[in-house]
Amino acid sequence: MTSAWESLHFATLELVRSTPIKQRLISAYRRHLYALPEDQLPNEVREAFGQVMKSLHGVQPQKGEDAVAASVRKMSNQEADDCAAHIVEIFGVTCRELLNAARVSAEVVQLHSVDRDHPPERNAADFEVPALIASN
Repeated sequence: MTSAWESLHFATLELVRSTPIKQRLISAYRRHLYALPEDQLPNEVREAFGQVMKSLHGVQPQKGEDAVAASVRKMSNQEADDCAAHIVEIFGVTCRELLNAARVSAEVVQLHSVDRDHPPERNAADFEVPALIASN
């Protein structure tokens, strides 16, 4: 299963190709965004993602096309640019949220310091392991 980050990353790569913006937008949706569930996204971008999906499904298709092709066909180039920019912004927020989560989980707690020139003195009690007691 592809993660939300991967889907948005690959969609963003589609959006930066040299083909016309409407073609890139349709391709990004069909290849990477169509199956992306909103619940995998950070809370702060779910509404924006829902609006993007709504804009990509807002027009009744003609015979031989799907709703995405019809919706993008009806968009101006500026509207297609704006839709693509929203996808890139959603990707950016998702990256930031993942980075923040990684920072929190990667906090290091120093248990003790080690001075290699003057190691602490150890005694036998430091290395004792309590005996296990078995009961029947």
